[in-house]
Amino acid sequence: MKIGLEVHVALPTKSKLFCSCSMDDAEPNTNICPICTGFPGSKPMLNSAAAESGFSIANALHCKINRNMSFVRKVYFYPDLPKCYQITQMGGAVGSEGYLDIQGKRIGIRRVQIEEDPAQIVRDGMLTLLDFNRSGTPLVEIVTEPDITDEGELRSFIANLRSILYYLGVDINREIKADLNISISDVRVEVKNVTGIKSLIEAARYEIARQHRVLEEGKAIAKETRGYNEKRRITESLREKETDEEYGYVYEPDLTVFDISGMKPAEPVYANEIAEQLAEDSDVNAKTIREMTMLDRHALELIVRFRPKYKMRSIIHAIQRFKKYGKAEVPPPQVIEKLIRLVEDGKEVTKETVASFEEGKDVSIEYAKLGAVQLDKLIKRFLDENPRMVAEYKKRSKTINLIIGRIAKENGLHPKEVAGRVTRLLAGY
Repeated sequence: MKIGLEVHVALPTKSKLFCSCSMDDAEPNTNICPICTGFPGSKPMLNSAAAESGFSIANALHCKINRNMSFVRKVYFYPDLPKCYQITQMGGAVGSEGYLDIQGKRIGIRRVQIEEDPAQIVRDGMLTLLDFNRSGTPLVEIVTEPDITDEGELRSFIANLRSILYYLGVDINREIKADLNISISDVRVEVKNVTGIKSLIEAARYEIARQHRVLEEGKAIAKETRGYNEKRRITESLREKETDEEYGYVYEPDLTVFDISGMKPAEPVYANEIAEQLAEDSDVNAKTIREMTMLDRHALELIVRFRPKYKMRSIIHAIQRFKKYGKAEVPPPQVIEKLIRLVEDGKEVTKETVASFEEGKDVSIEYAKLGAVQLDKLIKRFLDENPRMVAEYKKRSKTINLIIGRIAKENGLHPKEVAGRVTRLLAGY
């Protein structure tokens, strides 16, 4: 089985790809001009910010950068494309022959290209309406090789790609749209315009099962383009698969060849790889760090900042508590550090605690004081009542941290005071 993707993402620009119309939300058909509505005689002019963003994405995906970037016309008729062609890229794409590593496997990137989005079709009862505010939106299309072979790889690829785009400033809150190219034999079937990771997985799962059923029935798989019905969770036949020849690609004469060799790409961040590195010699696994940082640059910055001074588990817990109770959108480092210290002292972080720290107030920490005899009795009682934890400690020595934390928290004791006695007493169990 082979799966290839064509992922489409809107680039973070203030104006459209070939004109100066705003990208801000507005009433239908108000952010428009002769260029983005396809008036005869109108001439496109490339948005340099879109070119730079596409260049950074190609660089982050380890592509060979095409110094002489150019555009072509993809010719087809549809109501949302009144000039009857879309300006896109082929041989002159911004980047090619790249890759993205996932789960120890390399997924090839065939091409990263910049293109314009057509207008938006709005169905209203018996009416078909067009909103040209979207027409000319700068898109990047990321075309992979058919290297994805199962659902897990598909999910991992999209998650890692979203993270890379996020750190490059691309608005991933707009759901990623993708075309799936799936083949379980020698015939490729395309599933068009699937929106969101969940739908992408469901569409792939259904289409793979459908193709298997066709072959089991002794029939031939049709080379076709299908759509994904989100309500019914099935793919449906739309038309026969188009070929490149049918699109009638021709060089775009209204745009020159662009020398982009002097551009400087934005520095990419590979949060997945950073999570693996941070997890080494840490008390937190890579999956936990990955889930927190893949789409949160502020969390990553805080972890990197405080990792040399504090335990990773304490840092993660402090950030999680602030996210739950804090008012500020960006966690202030000084507040996070106070919360980390509180966690390392074995104290619970409450909503009131976070509010006090945000207001600049300190929270006093008072610990119970016990003599050695009383402390030993308390620890022995806990160990006697929790034989499973003792057994787990004998298998995994790191369990001692959980035992110390439980005893300290439940009795209002300082973890350091408990730690020394627990180590001695566990030796007798």
